[in-house]
Formats: sequence, structure tokens, C-alpha cells
Amino acid sequence: MFELSDIPRLLLSALIILPIVTIIRETGYYTVVTLLGATNKKLTIGSGPVLFRTKTIEARRYFFMYSWFEYDELQPDSRFWHGLIYASPILSNVIVAIILNSLLAEGILERNMFWDIFLFYVFYFVLFDVIPVYLPDGQPTNGRAIFDLVWHGERSDYIKKEVQEQIREIERELKDADTQEQKETMQNRDRDQLEKSDLDSHEGYTESQKATIENRDRDQYERDDHSSIEKQRAHRERDDHNNP
Repeated sequence: MFELSDIPRLLLSALIILPIVTIIRETGYYTVVTLLGATNKKLTIGSGPVLFRTKTIEARRYFFMYSWFEYDELQPDSRFWHGLIYASPILSNVIVAIILNSLLAEGILERNMFWDIFLFYVFYFVLFDVIPVYLPDGQPTNGRAIFDLVWHGERSDYIKKEVQEQIREIERELKDADTQEQKETMQNRDRDQLEKSDLDSHEGYTESQKATIENRDRDQYERDDHSSIEKQRAHRERDDHNNP
């Protein structure tokens, strides 16, 4: 049962312990990647607006909600070293947990609520990391990344890029198909509308009435053409008069 007395423990967990455990986890990434000479490494802690950033580290306002580490290439590049990178956050948390448990067992550290919660989150992250699944945003857990590396022989982010490119290609094809279909639909609609207009313009008339309408239109055209000729003649006569 959650009581008001549990609020301080909740705030302690969310605002202090969880960020510390997250930093320990990401430190494993950062240390191994740096030692292996990976290029374009970047550690992101938190989400939301950026608080500060350096060349390789970015801290965000909601520092306790998210963390991610990325890099490009290793020298030397091999599955073993990539696997070590994926395992590094698990190892860093396990090492800290072993040291902390030893200190508590020897009585060097006094057991209290802080350490209990701290150890809980350490093992939570270890469990979270070893489960081989993809997250809702498409990112793999470290367990999944290790599995892809061993089973497929490729890094999960490369596999993800390939899948994303395939999805984008399918979306482009569907969009082009939709555009073509819409174009054909509009053309058919315009043709049907034109045919309907032609039909409506003559519907209900007898043959004699249709002939009368055609003669009327022809006479109107001839009168308009004659009027245009007369106007041109009048303009020429006025110009001749003004320029003898």
C-alpha cells in the first residue's frame, strides 16, 4: 500500500538513485568505447530540452527518464569488441553491485533504505539489459544487440537502418501508388462530369429544338465576327482621318 510516508522514498528513487544508476550504466559504455577508440561517440542522458552538451556528452532536463549511447566505428572492428561494448553496461552494474554487497556484508556500509533501493535499481537495469528484445522505439536492448551480433553477425543499429530503409521504400511505393490512383480518379471524375454536362445541355430537346439552338449559336458567332470586322474598319478609317 502506497502511503504519504512513501513519497520521500519515491522522490529519492526517481531524482537521485535512478540517475546515479543510469550514469554508472552509461559509464560502462563510455569507458569501453573510449578505450577501443570508437569514432563519433555520444552519450545522451535524459530527455526534453538540452541542459548542456560537450563534444561527446549531452545532458537533458529530464535526466532521470532516458539514456542512450551511440558510436560509429571501432579500430579494430570485430564482433568481439562490439559485443564487449554491448555487455559493458551490464558488467558495470554487476561490478558495482558486487562491490556494494561486499561492503554491506562486511559492515563497512550500514544497510538502510538508500542502499536497498540502490541495489534494486542496479539489478533492475541488469535484468532489463539482458532481455533480448526490441523496444517500442525500435532500439534493441543490450541483450538483443548481443544476440543480433552473434546470430546475424551484424550490429543491431545497422539491422535497424536496413529495416527502416525497407519501410521507407514501401511507404514511397504506396505513396506513389496512391498518387497515381488519385490522379486517375480525378481524371475519371472530370471526364464523367464533362460527359454529364454535355448530356444535360441537350437533354429534353427535340431534334428541331437542337437544330434551332445550333443555328442560333452559329448566327450569334457570325454577328460577333461581323461586329468585330466593322470595329476594325472604323478604327482604320479614324486612323486615316487623323493621319492624312
